[in-house]
Amino acid sequence: MSAIRLLVLGAVRQHGRAHGYQVRNDLEYWGAHEWSNAKPGSIYHALKQMAKQGLLHAHETAPSTAGGPPRTEYELTEQGTEEYFKLLRESLTAYDEKLDVLSAGVGFIVDLPREEAVALLKERIRGMQEWRSSVTEYYTPEEGPESLGHIGEIMNLWVSSADSGAEWTQGLIRRIEAGAYTFAGEGEPFVGVLAEGEENPYATGEPHEGDSR
Repeated sequence: MSAIRLLVLGAVRQHGRAHGYQVRNDLEYWGAHEWSNAKPGSIYHALKQMAKQGLLHAHETAPSTAGGPPRTEYELTEQGTEEYFKLLRESLTAYDEKLDVLSAGVGFIVDLPREEAVALLKERIRGMQEWRSSVTEYYTPEEGPESLGHIGEIMNLWVSSADSGAEWTQGLIRRIEAGAYTFAGEGEPFVGVLAEGEENPYATGEPHEGDSR
């Protein structure tokens, strides 16, 4: 899974309707350009592609306040909403995806009911435990990974990553079960997007041709 699709769909959904620069601004506000492939070109390309795929509806708007050409605002379609929640659930359960996919999922986890979020995270732990068992049972020599020389450190890395990932996930489950955060159906959610014209202290400031579209 590519994190960019989930990130872009999630950002548009939080606004209701948003133009490309708003989406870019939000993702930079979240630092996603540092921990994912959410670069300006990828963001604008994803918006156009998902509009073609019927996941987003493109609205032509009035000229921008900066005096540029009319901007296109995007809104999730019914199909886009289904895709968003599909990707979100997959990001929280898939233990073998890159860290940017999990990071994107955690960023939108409160869009789910609390009980479902916990169930998905527990499913993630089960997957990691099963994967860890397969590594230690079938690929680790009886003499230990060190018998493979420095190559054995790869196995140590795999197992350590699985253990630390499971520990972090268990901690998140405990915090959620203890009542942390506001999940779907519980009240006003945390606002994680910037209002139109609000200054972004984490913006890269790098211009892109898609900023005015």
